[in-house]
Amino acid sequence: MRPLDLLLAITVMLIWGINFVVAKLGLAELPAIFLMAMRFGAVALILLPFVKLPRGRLKGIAMLSFSLGTVHYAFMFTGMSRLDAGTTAILTQLQVPFSAAIAAVIYGERLGWARTGGMVIAFAGVAVMMGEPRITADLVAVGFVLFATLVWALANIQIKELGPINGFSLNAYLGLFAAPQLLLASFILESDHREALAQADWSAVLLAVFYLAVVVQIVSYAMWYRLLRLYPVNQVMPITLLCPVIGVLAGVVLRGEILTLPAIIGSAATLAGVAIIMLWPAPAPRPAP
Repeated sequence: MRPLDLLLAITVMLIWGINFVVAKLGLAELPAIFLMAMRFGAVALILLPFVKLPRGRLKGIAMLSFSLGTVHYAFMFTGMSRLDAGTTAILTQLQVPFSAAIAAVIYGERLGWARTGGMVIAFAGVAVMMGEPRITADLVAVGFVLFATLVWALANIQIKELGPINGFSLNAYLGLFAAPQLLLASFILESDHREALAQADWSAVLLAVFYLAVVVQIVSYAMWYRLLRLYPVNQVMPITLLCPVIGVLAGVVLRGEILTLPAIIGSAATLAGVAIIMLWPAPAPRPAP
């Protein structure tokens, strides 16, 4: 990888890692699902004037907006609002073993002994993290984040079935469809909106929405899609292991979160398992009879 592209990849990981800390600023001020409605609404408002209508794919994007836009983000950020930024950053890495398991079930891809072992190690790492009192105090929040990572893995199948599509167009129409769904879900499932809006620190809210919508969803993904076009996936994806490390460090440095021994051991095991799954080549498919 060229030095400039490597720097670009590291920049994306910094953006994604710090995302967990910045999101906590907005989550401290507004209900989680309502904040996500603002995020997707902002993405749609910014991008729609500049993208073409993805004809023939609107139905698929509408379905994706429910699974990825509404279900994934509603559960992910509701769980994140009740957990440390670093804990959330590590738990989200289970999307890799979830994706591998789903690919094995749906597409018949072989896992092999090494990648299966990686899955076991990753989930064992999360089990060790469960020994941390701050995590066991809110297992519902942990369940929300884990369910959100599973939904993310399933949504990737929908994205694959969409076929080639401009990333900006996908984000624009995903935002257009997801924002009203999230707003409706917020008014059904969350409460005290008027009080939260009146008491919110709007500098924190606007910073969070700008970062999540513009820096993460528009800028960083544009850079990431460029890297995926230039390099093989198996060369680019291992760089994503930096993201949870940065997320944990950002939580410690910027939010004063404390790293305990169970959290360190569990995080290391989870990342080791994810690394095995990502770096170990998948076995060749069995020859047809």
